[in-house]
Amino acid sequence: MFNSLSDRLTATFKNLRGKGRLSEADVDATIREIRRALLDADVALPVVRAFTGRIRERALSEEVSGALNPGQQVVKIVNDELVGILGGQTRRLNFAKRPPTVIMLAGLQGAGKTTLAGKLAHWLKSEGHRPMLVAADLQRPNAVNQLQIVGERAGAVVYAPEPGNGVGDPIQVATDSIEVAKSKLHDVVIVDTAGRLGIDEELMQQAADIRSAVNPDEVLFVIDAMIGQDAVKTAEAFLAGVDFTGVVLSKLDGDSRGGAALSVAEVTGKPIMFASTGESMKDFEQFHPDRMADRILDMGDIMTLIEQAEKNFDEKETEKLKKKVESGEDFDLNDFLTQMAGLKKMGSMKKMLGMMPGMSQYKEQLANFDEREVDRVEAIVRSMTPQERSNPKILNGSRRARIAKGAGTTVTAVNQLMERFTQAQKMMRSMTRGGGMPGMPGGGGMPQMPGMGGMPGAAGGKKKKPAGKKKGRKGGQSGNPAKRAQEAQALADKKAGKTQDPVGSAFGGVDLGKDEEFDPANLPKGFGGIFPGGKK
Repeated sequence: MFNSLSDRLTATFKNLRGKGRLSEADVDATIREIRRALLDADVALPVVRAFTGRIRERALSEEVSGALNPGQQVVKIVNDELVGILGGQTRRLNFAKRPPTVIMLAGLQGAGKTTLAGKLAHWLKSEGHRPMLVAADLQRPNAVNQLQIVGERAGAVVYAPEPGNGVGDPIQVATDSIEVAKSKLHDVVIVDTAGRLGIDEELMQQAADIRSAVNPDEVLFVIDAMIGQDAVKTAEAFLAGVDFTGVVLSKLDGDSRGGAALSVAEVTGKPIMFASTGESMKDFEQFHPDRMADRILDMGDIMTLIEQAEKNFDEKETEKLKKKVESGEDFDLNDFLTQMAGLKKMGSMKKMLGMMPGMSQYKEQLANFDEREVDRVEAIVRSMTPQERSNPKILNGSRRARIAKGAGTTVTAVNQLMERFTQAQKMMRSMTRGGGMPGMPGGGGMPQMPGMGGMPGAAGGKKKKPAGKKKGRKGGQSGNPAKRAQEAQALADKKAGKTQDPVGSAFGGVDLGKDEEFDPANLPKGFGGIFPGGKK
């Protein structure tokens, strides 16, 4: 959601690079651009004024004038101030000393409270808790039924004694739920309350009455991150009427400009505690102000990636692969399949790639990335025999044709996968030798991901041709004697009017095996006309 703001700030900081000293005019120009970027992002005007005022004061101080690289120091100052307006430190849930811990959700209708209740329950389950959802929204049509469906998806128990649709007392339901949770040993109770299309006294009174009845440990204000300037007014009204303890941002994956996230914490003084970032139950995360600031400034979010990897990758399988690589054994396609399964558990590949530092320059490629490519890759590997997965070197042309047919794809796609797999093998060998991971600083470019072959700097992507011929080679000849002889023969054939395609050229230059192993007549439909005797 912060793409536009991130682009504007990144472009602003480019103008500061390489300057040994920043004049007051340079600082004022930078502050002016930051102010415009924040206002375009729909951040509340009082927040913008306070934010840019603090940055200007620090940018004109000795903190910057005495720095070796003033431009980088200004970026650091902006990062620090962003962390500040986003809440400063990470705020975690306060759990009751005597269970159950009661969490009450409040907010406007349409903010996504009911769906978020399920996501929160799913997240708490992953943290080792036994949450129970309470259907205290008895006014919105089918709200109770929706919570029951959401609870089933989250794998959480739902307490819904009343049918809703205007029937039942929400205060009584919320009160009774505490005793039910105690009797059934649920350590967390999540109370879903009613919302309205706008702020009114009836809503506030009902929410205040439920709060008084259940005495919650946390009152979370759920706000739609896409509502812009209205976020501040709504948050202030709920703070006065219900006195919430924390904020949850829903729909943070939307295409709005992000003003709500940058305004609410500063205006209300209440921390942002969680963020909903998608439609899946897993698209829910603890809000870390420092990590969000890094994302906005295109510095990535490596810590979140590491935490997700630790949570979703099998420790035994990871240790097994580590020992295998350390012993000198090659990374095979069975290991590749295991790693793919771990990546799928981590969620959206597009989202993970977006957490890598400097990914704003690949925004177009990320937008065009097809999430289903991961499934296609898995289908190709699963179409191989156990022997082929363990020893990919035996994959000749006929085997690749069979695998492509089994996976419902093309031989070209199989060849591309094998190229990427070869790169993964090289990466593992390099890491074993202590050479570092290719694609990281000092590793030579970004490693290619499935479906992102055209990305600049990615393995398999377009590369610039060398400016001239390499030294030590005469006439551009190969340094390999066998290959040099092959080139000489090809040149002689060309002069004689003969043409000869290299072996396996239609399969990307791979070895097709012996003639008796490869029968063109067995090729699937679509290869007719390429090889004599192929099916048409």
